[in-house]
Amino acid sequence: MTLSDFVPAANQGADPELYEVENRALDPEGTLWHQLQNTAPWKGKTLLDLGCGSGYWLPKYRSARRVIGVEPDESLLPMARRRPGEAEVLHGSAEHLPLGDNTVDVVHARFAYFFPSRSFDPTPGLREVQRVLSPGGKLVVIDNDGLNGEFAELLQASASAQAQGHDDYSTRWWSSQGASTTAVMSSWRFSSREDLEAVLGLEFGRDAEAWLSAHPHSLGLSYGYLLHTWTNPQQV
Repeated sequence: MTLSDFVPAANQGADPELYEVENRALDPEGTLWHQLQNTAPWKGKTLLDLGCGSGYWLPKYRSARRVIGVEPDESLLPMARRRPGEAEVLHGSAEHLPLGDNTVDVVHARFAYFFPSRSFDPTPGLREVQRVLSPGGKLVVIDNDGLNGEFAELLQASASAQAQGHDDYSTRWWSSQGASTTAVMSSWRFSSREDLEAVLGLEFGRDAEAWLSAHPHSLGLSYGYLLHTWTNPQQV
């Protein structure tokens, strides 16, 4: 499948190994993970990890009946397919899902595609997700909270991040689609200062320098998430 509109991610696409470090630092308390399980349980169901990247999260869905990862970056597919478990990993994108109609119960989109902004409308991907979701199935979009937490401070200081609409725009857009939004405050925790600095450099470049200087002994930061949950309204 040729995805003519695909643009590699500037973080995971640029440095998959460093992005592994970032993933390991995410949500050490399990607060986000607990909320995801409560918001749209996947035990015994078919779950689609949309934009699964290198597949870091795929083994964690082991209670699902079937796990499918879809990723547009072909360079990341081999890593995803080597993960433990029996997830099926396919090449595709939000607008081009290689799945049949009404075949999925839960879709997770973790920092992938569904970041609406004044310059980007994710409606085509939402319509495609609706096609593959079963009636009453749920799409859960894991987004950044651009207003609360220390990570939000970094977003607010980054011109490139602000251009993506990290204020309340995404919440208002999802509300207009009939979705509900839940705020979750968690954190990042790294095993070394070197890892923290490297990951913030990957995500923010030189825009991270002021925050790092102001927090010289930190090994982590508070990190707010927004879970936008959209339920497929179509009927059998």
